[in-house]
Parts: sequence; structure tokens; C-alpha cells
Amino acid sequence: MRLIPLWATLVSLGFAAIAVWFVLQSGDVIDGPAPFEARQPTDGEAIAVTVSEGESPGDIGGALAEAGVIESGTQFRVLVAFMGYDRLLQAGDYEFDEDTPVLEVVYRIRRGEISERVVTVIEGWRLAQIADAVAEQGVSREEFIAATDPSLYDLAILDGLPEGASLNGYLFPAGYTIRTSEPPSELVLRMLQTFADIVPVGVRESAVDVGLTFHEALTLASIIEREAQVPEDRPIMAQVFLSRLALEIPLEADPTVQFALAEDATSLAEFGYWKGGLTLDDLLVDSPYNTYQNTGLPPGPIANPGLESILAVMNPADTDFLYFVARPDGSHAFAVTFEEHLQNVQEFQQ
Repeated sequence: MRLIPLWATLVSLGFAAIAVWFVLQSGDVIDGPAPFEARQPTDGEAIAVTVSEGESPGDIGGALAEAGVIESGTQFRVLVAFMGYDRLLQAGDYEFDEDTPVLEVVYRIRRGEISERVVTVIEGWRLAQIADAVAEQGVSREEFIAATDPSLYDLAILDGLPEGASLNGYLFPAGYTIRTSEPPSELVLRMLQTFADIVPVGVRESAVDVGLTFHEALTLASIIEREAQVPEDRPIMAQVFLSRLALEIPLEADPTVQFALAEDATSLAEFGYWKGGLTLDDLLVDSPYNTYQNTGLPPGPIANPGLESILAVMNPADTDFLYFVARPDGSHAFAVTFEEHLQNVQEFQQ
């Protein structure tokens, strides 16, 4: 076995010590029990820096220093070399605060954390709720709403979209990074592309097996998303609604009334997007979305459903139920006859 000369070891340790001292002198040490956790963004505008494939640490450090993210590109390059990250830095569009500690910058680029701002789209949110959440992350609400114009996108998932329909229902529930460097239309496009990836062509085409277009199936899935509280209820609800559609019985789904009520600014201000405790007067609201007053499906989705609700429509349960009512625990009691339904109502909704 070949021994490494003592002088070589000492030299290597000396260089390492110098590198560590050099970094520490910059003051770029993150305090606290979680040193690798990125800081919260400041009130100032984030600085966008793009790291391209194949760029050297020296090039990246220079760009970061020029943009004002760090004080010295040399410090960045030395620290990357010392930590062995030369070939591990990840390409992407990053956002940093001005004068971010260099150690934090290195760790974020190593881990590919392209932004500190993320918007999470929740199953059952309507488009307006997504716009509110995006606005909280610094994106113009008005510009985001304008970017949801379906005519801006040439995607297969929108081929069956009726004229005048919105993208409500097609913005797939997931977490999305907010990038200052991109327009809102790019964020919307990523939501649509996520939808296409999670709900493949085969699933979309299976809507015909239950006698619906995909847009209609998505509309029904959005109602189920708002109705169901436990997963096992979803396929049964799908069967109930599909049976009622076939028999031309009104769906009588409360979420469609809630959606319609929130279209009125006064109701929205007082009760929010999904009013609880609907009254008999509420059930009379004049709207094509009111499934108590109209047979068939509403014109389009009332919310953005998750995959489970979409699959429930494509694979409904094999039952004869026509009615259901919520139990106090969030599950639902189903019934075949109206008399059974009234008994369930009396038992669970006194």
C-alpha cells in the first residue's frame, strides 16, 4: 500500500483550513438548529438568476455576484470546490434575496430549490381561490385571472372545452413554484401540463364508457370533490349522480348552489366561496349551476377535483342508490328509495 507523504497531507489540510477560514470571514454562516433551511423572503423583490446546464461554478458565482445575490463569486467558487459540489450544482431558474449568505446559496443550488415561494392548489378549490393563493405569493391576481383564458393554450386536454368555458376544473391540485422571472401564463401552463400528466389520455377517453364527454365527467368529479369527505363514498356518489342523470332527476347537489351563490359579490363578502347551512331561499337561486332548479349537469366544473374524484366518475360503484345524506362524521348514508332517504335525513340531520 502506498503511503501519502506527511507533507502532502499537511498541505491539503492547510488548503482546507484556508478555504474554511475564507468562507467564515464572509460571515456567511447560518445560525440556528436547521442551518440548511432557506430563509423567508424579504419584502423586497426577489432576484432571478438562471443556472444553465454545463455552467462552471466560477460562471455561476460570477452571475450571482453581478446580480447582487452574493458579495463575491470567488467565495462561491471556493466553497463549492471545498464541499465537492463542482459537478452537483443543478440547473434552473432560481430566486434569491439580495445579499443572501453564500452558504445558503450553495445549498439551494445543490438541492435544486429554485424558489422559496410555492402555491399549493387544494382539491376542491375554485379558480378564484387559486387566484387568491397566487396573489398571496406576489403574483398579480388580475394578471393570473387573465392568463386563465383557454384561448391562450393549445393543449389536447382542452380539445373538448365548450365555447365560453373557463379553465375551472383543469388547474390540477398540486404544489407549484412561483417564479418571478416568468409571466402568470407560464404558471397556468404548468398547472395544465400537470393535469395532462396525472390524468392521461386513457383515463380521459374512458368518460365515454359512462356516457359523458370528458368535460362533463370533470364537471361531475368537481361536484363529488366538494361533496365527499371519505374516499370510499366517491364511487358510490358517482353512481348516484350518473343514475339521476339517466333518469333526468335533478342532482340536488349543495356545492353547485354554493358555487352559484358566490357569484354574487354581496353573498361572497358575507359567506365566502362556499356558504354553509344553505337555506330554502338559497336553493331557489337563479343560476344554471343550481342543480336543485335544473336537471342535468351544470355548464362546467365548480372546482378543481383531484385524481380520486375523477377516477370515481370513470369507475362508479355497482349499486342502485339514488339518494344520500351526510352523517355527522362526514361519511354519507345512501338510500335506494325516497322513503329510506327521509329516514336517513331524520336520523342524521335533525
